[in-house]
Amino acid sequence: MLGPVAAAGNEVSERNSGIDILRGLSILLVVMHHTSLRIPLQRTELAAFLPQRILLALGYNGYEAVFVFFVISGFLITGNALRRWSSLGGIDRRAFYARRFARIAPCLVLLLAVLSLFDLVRVPEFVIDPARQSLGRALLSVFGLHLNWYEGHTGYLPAGWDVLWSLSIEELFYVGFPFACLLARRGTVVLVAPLLILAFSLPATRGMLSTNEIWQEKAYLPAMAAIATGVLAALWIGSSPQTGQRLPAALGLLGIACIGAVLLAEDLLWKDLGEVTMLVLTIGTALLAVAFGSGWGAARLPAGTGWLRSCGRLSYEIYLSHMFVVWPAIWLFRWSGGSLRHGWLFFPPTVALAWALGWAIERIVSKRANRWLLRRLNAELAGAGNPIERVDG
Repeated sequence: MLGPVAAAGNEVSERNSGIDILRGLSILLVVMHHTSLRIPLQRTELAAFLPQRILLALGYNGYEAVFVFFVISGFLITGNALRRWSSLGGIDRRAFYARRFARIAPCLVLLLAVLSLFDLVRVPEFVIDPARQSLGRALLSVFGLHLNWYEGHTGYLPAGWDVLWSLSIEELFYVGFPFACLLARRGTVVLVAPLLILAFSLPATRGMLSTNEIWQEKAYLPAMAAIATGVLAALWIGSSPQTGQRLPAALGLLGIACIGAVLLAEDLLWKDLGEVTMLVLTIGTALLAVAFGSGWGAARLPAGTGWLRSCGRLSYEIYLSHMFVVWPAIWLFRWSGGSLRHGWLFFPPTVALAWALGWAIERIVSKRANRWLLRRLNAELAGAGNPIERVDG
């Protein structure tokens, strides 16, 4: 029989399966987007068989997928904190930071080492433009959690570096989250009002930045608004009694409708709703997260979604490393003659190899480094009378 802790862990795993599918779809959209920017999917022979709207949705929703990730990040971090420490007010800052550091640092340091080497040896498409930027300044912006700000002022970095803009925002969230949780010592409700204001500020904060396209895409406040939406979703679950499956099912279907509308008909929504379109996306993602977190669909996950869930679990590794697959695919496409008609043939192997590289990094780097770091950090915290309760990342 499963003990209480193991059973709880199993329940959480089942409820996160839906989240893993959502993360898997999001990371696939990111990989497809970065490939489609170089091989326009809508201009391949698939256009004779699939509607343009479907092809555009598959090829050009990478930015929207990152905002889905922001919502999920706020949801998972808050939910895990509530399960681990019973309340946000009881969060252990040192243990929280230890876990985040052990999860993020190994892959990030490896990526920066490879990117720096590629810049120094002048690998095409990985070289930083010395007229606008520098390797040292790029590294400083990553470690200083402001690569998004750096790009907003100097222009886009090479694509392998550019993906780190969202990590700067997420890491800043991780730094501030335990301090924000101090407010919860007066009651979780104290957090709700500022989180609601931040979450619904998304259209306004994006609209205010319309004069700088890069900064509008990558500024802190719009992204933090998406994260706040995920935090609110987790607080909703934590404070709501179980009410059966009708409400979660309704929320889940509404969430799917919102996300689907943005991904499939974004041009129409932007025409009528403008910046509110991104708010529809973040709220839809939060509603779907609440449904999954309430157990909706856990026993009815579609057959054949195991690989997609695997992509979700590997999303961090795939996100950091996928440009090392995308660019060789583009080079091979160009070497083959660059026929757009058959360009769609390069998408399936690119997606598969991006997953394979993420899987290898997770097995060789992430798991081992995470366990080693947590053991070391656990020993230090235990010596201070404040251990990490489990070395599981």
